[in-house]
Amino acid sequence: MRNVAIVGAGMTPFAEHFALGIRDLLPMAFSECAASIDKGLDLSDLQAAWFGSMGTSDGFPSGILADTLGLRDIPVTRVENSCATGHDAIRNAMFGIASGAYDVALVVGADKLRETASKGMLWEWEAMSRDMAWDYPLGLAQAGFALHVRRYLHESPATREHMAMVAVKNHHNAMSNPKACRRFELTVEEALAADTVVTPFGVYDCAPQSDGAAAVVLVAEDVVDRFTDRPVWIRGSGVGLDSVMHQHKRDMTSFPATVRAAKQAFAMAGMTPSDIDVAEVHDYFTGIELISYEDLGFVEKFEAFKLIESGGAAVGGSLPVNPSGGLNTKGHPPGATGVAQCVELFEQLRGDAANQIDGARIGLAHNVGGPTAVAAVTILEAATG
Repeated sequence: MRNVAIVGAGMTPFAEHFALGIRDLLPMAFSECAASIDKGLDLSDLQAAWFGSMGTSDGFPSGILADTLGLRDIPVTRVENSCATGHDAIRNAMFGIASGAYDVALVVGADKLRETASKGMLWEWEAMSRDMAWDYPLGLAQAGFALHVRRYLHESPATREHMAMVAVKNHHNAMSNPKACRRFELTVEEALAADTVVTPFGVYDCAPQSDGAAAVVLVAEDVVDRFTDRPVWIRGSGVGLDSVMHQHKRDMTSFPATVRAAKQAFAMAGMTPSDIDVAEVHDYFTGIELISYEDLGFVEKFEAFKLIESGGAAVGGSLPVNPSGGLNTKGHPPGATGVAQCVELFEQLRGDAANQIDGARIGLAHNVGGPTAVAAVTILEAATG
């Protein structure tokens, strides 16, 4: 199979875009993506497109992408795989190019979460966060992940203070990211004192609901020179699955879907966790970030607390995690999140990121969802020479 590179990447701010519809957000993300391509892009260059979206109230998703970007002459495929949607869309486009079917493809992820009705959930919960209201429908995702994290805190040395440290780190990183939804400094004390959403999660342990779109352009190695001299190569991709039913899980302190996805991605890349210079990790809840350090192989079992406590996961640490601010502060429109993580890594590996990691050459991005039934991992590498 042919090697595949990302040559352009862009995204909208993640925010409460009440004045904008999905038809407005898609062109915004694509425009920034196209502008990032060093040698330019014409619509006629695109041979196929993949659209990652959990759903939209504006109509048929694939048709929306085709209409808003003027892509009516190429195949557009919609992908939906819970919070792994964006990565899975990139994965499908990558295989389409690697197989030789296409040379150039567009991947877009987008969702309008703030327009999704939540009345059918168990009940709605609202708290004030720095004069901003955050609604959390207490349903499968919140309760399901809470079960995992409560058990993790029971069995491991990690505490709610370590979860608060994750929130503090990611809020600090978001201060430098103009695309982030929640941009203010936070202290451990403030995080611990915040209202409880569902034990053990307080307001600042939870990502804000948000709207947004992100886009990347993928090309085959044969044509990469037409677009840039600074490609970012896709080296590994994995999607892992697990049972969604908690009574079927023998170990509540790990997400097997993440372990499986990481194993696939590292094997494809011919790499190990020690090769990663920077990571964008699923932190829809802060405790998930801690568990994921272990599931991704960055630290040994029940030693995640050491990485956050030592500052190793901070910008400037031994393994910076979520320099973008992560889902916790950047926001989480599910269809867009995985693509947006790759936008961040694209900028990191080209030396253009807001919170630039010195010498970053290899990056990893990860999502878990379903709420624990699926996970995806993508590994990217900067061009050499």
